[in-house]
Amino acid sequence: MPTSFPVYNPATEAIIAEVPNGTAAEATAAVDAAAKAFPDWAATAPRARAEILRRAYELIAADIDQLSALITSENGKSEADARAEVLYSAEFFRWYSEEAVRTEGGYGSSPAGGTRTIVTHQPVGIAALVTPWNFPAAMATRKIAPALAAGCTVVLKPAAETPLTALAIADLLIAAGVPEGVVNVVPTASPAEVVTAWLEDQRVRKLSFTGSTRVGQALLEQSARRVLNTSMELGGNAAFVITADADLDAAVAGAMIAKFRNSGQACTAANRFFVHREVVDDFVARFGAAIDKLEVAPLINAKAVAEVSGLVDEAVADGARITHTGPVPATGWYYPATLLTGVHPEARLVREEIFGPVAPVICWHDEQEMLAQVNDSEYGLASYVYAGRLQDALRIAESIEAGMIGVNRGVVSDPAAPFGGVKQSGLGREGAREGLRAFQETQFFSVDFAGA
Repeated sequence: MPTSFPVYNPATEAIIAEVPNGTAAEATAAVDAAAKAFPDWAATAPRARAEILRRAYELIAADIDQLSALITSENGKSEADARAEVLYSAEFFRWYSEEAVRTEGGYGSSPAGGTRTIVTHQPVGIAALVTPWNFPAAMATRKIAPALAAGCTVVLKPAAETPLTALAIADLLIAAGVPEGVVNVVPTASPAEVVTAWLEDQRVRKLSFTGSTRVGQALLEQSARRVLNTSMELGGNAAFVITADADLDAAVAGAMIAKFRNSGQACTAANRFFVHREVVDDFVARFGAAIDKLEVAPLINAKAVAEVSGLVDEAVADGARITHTGPVPATGWYYPATLLTGVHPEARLVREEIFGPVAPVICWHDEQEMLAQVNDSEYGLASYVYAGRLQDALRIAESIEAGMIGVNRGVVSDPAAPFGGVKQSGLGREGAREGLRAFQETQFFSVDFAGA
């Protein structure tokens, strides 16, 4: 097996770095280090852990120029998107620095009397973290921060496409005071080998994965053999619903963010646009005018371009019409921002996660039929609703089978909110207090209190 693998710049297709190629041996060595560090880190006072996390927030925020440049070079996203990601990723350390000291427990008398019940929470142990390439900083910190706040040590496998950001964050964590062995990063071009080594290691007690549903299903099968504690943030197929009385200027602005941030390469990206027939022509004209001028960032690699192109070509062959496209450079792994109308509700472009800058529009007039189409998906991560009356927006939102709904806004992610989906979009939540609980086990003590 090669001892290193290349990292490419999607905008130029040039190799920007060679990274050591981790193997099962490196994976086991990372667990060795995490196991050695765990007892002391778990015993570290919550306030001390909180101060380290707060320092990590400050260092990442201060290093925004270097980190955003690194993200742009290996991921391809625009400078503005990269800077926004750095600040978002840093915020997880600030949030969990505050959550780390908000320890919760319980104490009370049993219903039958004679005993007292004490409830507490313990760190789950060594956590294996597996992150994708589309948000190389944020996907790592969204897992690392709560794990450290809970007292866990971690082993992290970043995506082979974007390992440099994860390595840079690990260096900043050391500078913030994270002890040796608490955070261990293993880049690899052979993910199955590394992750399998972790899943088969009895010392690893937790798996937190963000990625495709297909890979998540395979990891769940492996995890089941050890009844491993798992969190899964998987694929999405977000609907973007626009009612007849929606503010179209606001809807277009929200759609531009929800669809084209990171060139649509986000699990929360708007994937299907359901627009009421009374405003569909107006919306398409306004949305299309914005798309005509939109210069998108590149997709992650040539395979991604081919996959998106194939979905569009298939939809067009089935009767859809491309109404607007944006400009793209002559070199790099680009696909233009694209708007389609007349898309069949059963087209693969609608039923599968696009992961590219393509917006298919479906016209609707009956709310119940529209909701049936929206919910006719194996995914349920995020969706968006734009309506003139808040009551209508909330009624529609409550009828959508998704873990997160943007109501009159095109963004749903927030470190202080529980991030996650239903159906085949995942298990568990990241962010908020739920994100901390994902790295803890509940323990209770039944204390004899007879005759006290």
